[in-house]
Amino acid sequence: MKHFRKEILSIILIVFISVNATCQDKVGSVSDSDVKVEKRKKKRKKKYKLPNIDLSHWKVTLPIKNDAGKPYEIEPPEIFDFASNPVAKPYMYIDSTKGAIVFHAMPTTSTTRNTKYSRSELREQMVPGNNNVNWTFAQGGNLKGKIQMEQTTKDAEGKYHRTIIMQIHGRLTNEQRDLIGQDDNNAPPILKIYWDKGKVRVKTKVLKNLNASDMELLHEDAWGDDEGFSFEQEVGFRKFTLEVQVSEGKMVVILNGNEYKVYENIHMRRWGIFENYFKAGNYFQSRDEGSFSKVKFYDLEVSH
Repeated sequence: MKHFRKEILSIILIVFISVNATCQDKVGSVSDSDVKVEKRKKKRKKKYKLPNIDLSHWKVTLPIKNDAGKPYEIEPPEIFDFASNPVAKPYMYIDSTKGAIVFHAMPTTSTTRNTKYSRSELREQMVPGNNNVNWTFAQGGNLKGKIQMEQTTKDAEGKYHRTIIMQIHGRLTNEQRDLIGQDDNNAPPILKIYWDKGKVRVKTKVLKNLNASDMELLHEDAWGDDEGFSFEQEVGFRKFTLEVQVSEGKMVVILNGNEYKVYENIHMRRWGIFENYFKAGNYFQSRDEGSFSKVKFYDLEVSH
């Protein structure tokens, strides 16, 4: 009888262990499956990124005309909602997968005064909505951006079209404008930075006559173009950083934090008579039919 009881207990114990092991296997299988499903769900979930750009002190000019037949502009505070503006969407929009603002420009009939080219470009406004408050070299300024050429067309010779991605534009005060009898406040751009065939190229202005009076150099024809400078690094269609540092009598352009071009000369010193403002975006430099470019800005910071 005792022997029979032992056999019964042994059988019950073996059955219990087997059932318990089977249950653990099932629990383990279900847990692993759930984890795998969760991982798949996480992989499928899209990540949205926003550009690190504060538009509080910028307005934008787009390559399309407004009701008055002039280039369409958006100033603060309306510019904060540019992504929802149906007029702006084809020319200035957010790439939420990359976290960038895309500036899209092509030849159109919407051009600003004194140029044949169209643009999708930001213009600095130190006081939001006001073009009349600007800065001088003595006051200084710093502009820094992370940029990428996304796409651009080629000309008839198979060379990429170029575009201006940053500028410092001069501006006459109302008193200077009236002094020389000009009908607007426009002055030359002291700095143009191009994406040019995969490289970053810089152009500045130089005085034609170093002995010109202060009144004479207020005229645009007192200034000519320098020979230009191209950085050694080829940026191509990769991301790159550009920084412009301005102080009295001096301007420095920096590519990727390790290649510098310094302008410190009589031209910079005498430019101090002008007010200035920064520009950034896509000022497309072609009138070829069907041509266009798309420039991405991931970051854009300005300080004075």
